[in-house]
Amino acid sequence: MDMDIPPPIPAQPTRFLDRLRSFIRMRGLAYATEKTYVFWIKRFIRFHGRKHPETMGSAEVEAFLSHLVLQANASVATQRGALNALVFLYREFLGIPLDNLNYEAARKPAKLPTVFSPEEAKAAINNLEGEYRLIAMLIYGSGLRINEVLRLRVKDVDFGMQQLVVRSGKGNKDRITLLPDSLVQPLTKQIEAALHQHSSDLAKGYGSVYTC
Repeated sequence: MDMDIPPPIPAQPTRFLDRLRSFIRMRGLAYATEKTYVFWIKRFIRFHGRKHPETMGSAEVEAFLSHLVLQANASVATQRGALNALVFLYREFLGIPLDNLNYEAARKPAKLPTVFSPEEAKAAINNLEGEYRLIAMLIYGSGLRINEVLRLRVKDVDFGMQQLVVRSGKGNKDRITLLPDSLVQPLTKQIEAALHQHSSDLAKGYGSVYTC
């Protein structure tokens, strides 16, 4: 059987899970949601010794959600998925309100960002040469992404206002960023070299387009 095809259920279901599935489908929810909800509700029932959900309530939901974290080491997304399924079961399907739930919440692991200190960044840049050095300086000094540096054009450099126009950046949006003093001279030299090469290619009949 195709795992993405909803299993048939009786027209007048009597079994608990069949009635739940029928209710979910009448609500027009996606089959992926149905599978997720049924998975967590079955796991909840088994956790509590196969008690019927109508005989349980907030205390049992809290115990199950805390178990997912304390014993099963569940992630934030996993616990949230279980919570959504059980809230749907009680509030929507059974019409039983859940009190303010008090359970052990999963926490995102604390991860410190790996970034260079100013001294480390300068040391790395100082070990580069030529265009690679200029690219690193633009990334560090003007906050450009690597693809934004590679798309930079002569027309996007405004020495008078000491700014760069970043075109089609994140979200396909244009933005303006600063041009530090330390980048004026290297960019000027790069533009002069690019224009010289461009003129040379035009004389040879190539007509290429150069970045700065």
